[in-house]
Amino acid sequence: MKNKLRSQGWFGKTGKDGFIYRAWMKNQGIPDEEFRGKPVIGICNTWSELTPCNAHFREIAESVKRGVSEAGGFPVEFPVMSLGETLIKPTAMLYRNLASMDVEESIRANPIDGVVLLCGCDKTTPSLVMGAASVNIPTLVISGGPMLTGNYKGKDIGTSDVWRFNDAIRTGEMTLDEMRDAEACMGRSRGHCAVMGTASTMACMVESLGLTLPGNAAIPAADSRRKVFAQKSGQRIVDMVNEDLKMSDILTREAFENAIIVNAAIGGSTNFIIHLLAIAGRIGIDLNLKDFDNFSKDVPLIANLQPSGKHFMEDFYYAGGLPAVLKELDKHLHGNVKTVNGKSMKENYASAEIYNKDVVTSVDKPFNPLSGVAILHGNLCENGCVIKPSAASPHLMEHTGKAVVFEDIEDFHARVDDPNLPVDETSVLVLKNVGPVGYPGMPEVGNMQIPKKLLLKGVTDMVRISDGRMSGTGFGTVVLHASPEAALGGNFALVKDGDVINLHVAARTLTIDVSEEEFKKRKATWKPRHKQYDRGYVHLYQSNVEQSHLGADLKMLKGGSGSSVSRDSH
Repeated sequence: MKNKLRSQGWFGKTGKDGFIYRAWMKNQGIPDEEFRGKPVIGICNTWSELTPCNAHFREIAESVKRGVSEAGGFPVEFPVMSLGETLIKPTAMLYRNLASMDVEESIRANPIDGVVLLCGCDKTTPSLVMGAASVNIPTLVISGGPMLTGNYKGKDIGTSDVWRFNDAIRTGEMTLDEMRDAEACMGRSRGHCAVMGTASTMACMVESLGLTLPGNAAIPAADSRRKVFAQKSGQRIVDMVNEDLKMSDILTREAFENAIIVNAAIGGSTNFIIHLLAIAGRIGIDLNLKDFDNFSKDVPLIANLQPSGKHFMEDFYYAGGLPAVLKELDKHLHGNVKTVNGKSMKENYASAEIYNKDVVTSVDKPFNPLSGVAILHGNLCENGCVIKPSAASPHLMEHTGKAVVFEDIEDFHARVDDPNLPVDETSVLVLKNVGPVGYPGMPEVGNMQIPKKLLLKGVTDMVRISDGRMSGTGFGTVVLHASPEAALGGNFALVKDGDVINLHVAARTLTIDVSEEEFKKRKATWKPRHKQYDRGYVHLYQSNVEQSHLGADLKMLKGGSGSSVSRDSH
């Protein structure tokens, strides 16, 4: 027996109200029977020409519509704010929470029984999932897929190579004309970054949470199988509505633990931590930084993908994709969790195979025994910070050095290549005031470029610490998300040039040789440096945003308001 459809609170009404709801749908040429008693499926689309990663989503939406119609549903496509990582300023992260509000209110306010989320570029996935979680109706996610592997002068390239090209320009090993030639060689097809950056990490996250049909994460955007996947997803969401299978039925504590385990095994982006914490806060699951360490520490890296390895997402798909990883992780996972196709996670990966063991290795003989993520604590980051050991240099995982401090991003850009900068390869670069409040928005600037005079000496990595984030395509011995951020006046705000910093990843500590008494003296004279905005969304953001160790969501958005609408419009 079918559940009562939410959409009938609009289209099933009699009298004036029902007339208005139906008449204005009919003015699009839609006959009455299309929305009489059928599940209305919203297709939440982040298509935008300003979000190049998602520029093919109109085609994906058409495939979803075919699937919805085939299964007896009525598809309605609607736009929401789209966040294009490569173009938006000052940082897409500033607007993740705003986009989530758009998604939440668009779903709740309209006659939608179930929703398909079309997301690809970095922040479009967490923002859509966060917004939908706060409404909690039947929901299914489709990722846009990675672009095809680039090729420049006979060598495979991806977004991680941008950082290498930048250093090559600075040392004179590459010309600007050569770099421009490489642009088209890298971005040669539709889709998001071709490496295990944040976009691909988010695609793996939603699949490991059970929010997608099996195989979502790695199908290239240009592959026709991405459209087949979208059509099948459209068919399935109709059944989910009939079964009343909601997000809260999928997003259990065990599902979140699975996602953490999988992220460690694939060398996923550190941004995964902030986004998963925010999603957990929306659906009401208690999750904290320690969980990421606890569920990651015994999981080796088995996906040999850039930036932690050498291969690309296209290779990952041909090697078996995420289902192959899930099957290899069987003893670590909660295989009985429910997924959107109604089957358990274990049922979904039961027939998966690894087709290329150089791309996906075994747990017993991993590509790298180091876990993808480590959480550090100490007197430099009272609420914790994050490092990605799989992308770091082994010789720097235990390191003591003197701080070279940059007070903000402008200070960094002004001085990093100064030949008189008092820095050597043992120094620790510290960048302040790039956190959620301080920047504002917490940009991906944590993988600071190496000072030019050290690059010319052959130094390719050094310890870098900030209260900001790093692109999932980045790499190096980079400590991120220091909390509380400098803008709030914690210990991180008080670091000075020459302070001795101790990094011990194995012990999970980050400390500074400064006494509590000295910290109190410095605190007495400390003044915030960041700009406080007094109007608009940025003011709302700075006034409400939580710290990175809590997911950097807005306090007022934690939890959800459900799907009910308290008042009719007429």
